[in-house]
Amino acid sequence: MKARSLRTASVPSRAARRPVVRLAYALAALGLLVLVLLASLGMGAVSYGPREVAAVLLGKQGADPVAAVILRDLRLARTLAAGLAGAALAVSGVLLQGLFRNPLADPYILGTSAGAALGAAAALVFVRTPGSASLGAFAGALGAAALSGAAARATSRSGSTTAVLLAGTAVSALCSAGVTLLVSLRQQDLYAVYFWLLGSFNGRGWKELAVLAPLTALVSGTALLLARPLDVLAAGEESARSLGLDVRLLRAAAVALAALGTAAAVAAGGVVGFVGLVAPHAARLVFGPSHARLIPASAVAGAVLLMSADALARTVLAPLELPVGVLTAFAGAPFFLVILARRDGGRR
Repeated sequence: MKARSLRTASVPSRAARRPVVRLAYALAALGLLVLVLLASLGMGAVSYGPREVAAVLLGKQGADPVAAVILRDLRLARTLAAGLAGAALAVSGVLLQGLFRNPLADPYILGTSAGAALGAAAALVFVRTPGSASLGAFAGALGAAALSGAAARATSRSGSTTAVLLAGTAVSALCSAGVTLLVSLRQQDLYAVYFWLLGSFNGRGWKELAVLAPLTALVSGTALLLARPLDVLAAGEESARSLGLDVRLLRAAAVALAALGTAAAVAAGGVVGFVGLVAPHAARLVFGPSHARLIPASAVAGAVLLMSADALARTVLAPLELPVGVLTAFAGAPFFLVILARRDGGRR
């Protein structure tokens, strides 16, 4: 009996091993993020190996000056923008999935996607100045989210999550009709609007990054403050209220943050679907449902996913470039169907 107890004491318990395992997962995720960043920089119509990429980034003497221009001045800002946009979409997805308590919730359910498309289309048709499409998309996304929130409060005294969802659907339909009307009136701008709707980081530089980086940091950092309330909400709204949680305040904060993150991402790269759906699920499989871990893990997963998609978009048919939204749809649509099948199977 004594020998058995000694053997049992010498073997670390699962609880004792958890922090070590989580730390290992976190380090692995950060390592994967760096590897994907370096690999993405080397991919494109002109490819570069890891040594050339490292030499340029470290500023070593003797580095190819042409490679320095391509990697440092063109691809680095674009790749970082893709990573930050992916992180913003993923964090927005986590917030809405936690708020709706539904793993199928997506950052675009608030009408932000259609609103951004309408704003960008209006800018491309009427303004036509550099950067106007991004500003139009940002304003349109925030405007659509605000309209969804106002409609939800007008139709439901409590502004319930169901009301927000239905209002977002109605606003999406309205904005989509607006985009169709603009394209019908100005068919010569069809290609520009269509390419924006499919998403692309082509031509994104340090100016776009200077706006996207602080917004992504603000959304991600503030989202961490909502981690504990979202965990409490997972037990249901009635239980959360009984524990003293202000559900209405949480709902307003989560929706506002998700709208801001989605607007920033769409303004940087156009409408890119499924990242906010796939990345949180991938992170949840490894790090579990606790939002304190899930939010940063999802940000890393979203960055990895969108940087990878952007690298493939400029490589698969080089020198032609595919819209990045096409690749995320190819990856995300089957993933969505798998989640849907599992949910339906679990209810039977």
